[in-house]
Amino acid sequence: MELDRLDRVIIGALIEDARATYAEIGQQVGLSASAVKRRVDRLLGSGAITGFSARVDPRALGWTTEAYVELFCQGKTSPAEIGVAVTRHPEVISACTVTGEADALLHIRAKDMHHVEQVIERLAAEPFVVRTKSAVVLSRLVNGSPPVA
Repeated sequence: MELDRLDRVIIGALIEDARATYAEIGQQVGLSASAVKRRVDRLLGSGAITGFSARVDPRALGWTTEAYVELFCQGKTSPAEIGVAVTRHPEVISACTVTGEADALLHIRAKDMHHVEQVIERLAAEPFVVRTKSAVVLSRLVNGSPPVA
């Protein structure tokens, strides 16, 4: 999918405020509201924009502790198998396969350290997991979306 300068500016505006009206975005980019809507519809249709969501402060939900957990899996466990298994754990907010010794890296959020421990125990009990290695986040230094350039 090829994005031109206006597409990138529109995406940047939506990242900044996904609730902005097409008219407000149009004022920023010099297009009518209907032209912005057509571009957003095209960006949605092409998969460049995958959806809209609310960003919720996890502290508001009481999930104040976060950790990264490396999964070390047996044999030739497929990424799909790992993905299916980790989605059963609501505390896993993102998961990816990685280079290096670990097979996958999970980002988890939990209420407290006891909850983190329970999540890690549940993850370690998955039949394909050989071991885990975790790191608890002390403070978040950078948090946000990449710039649209």
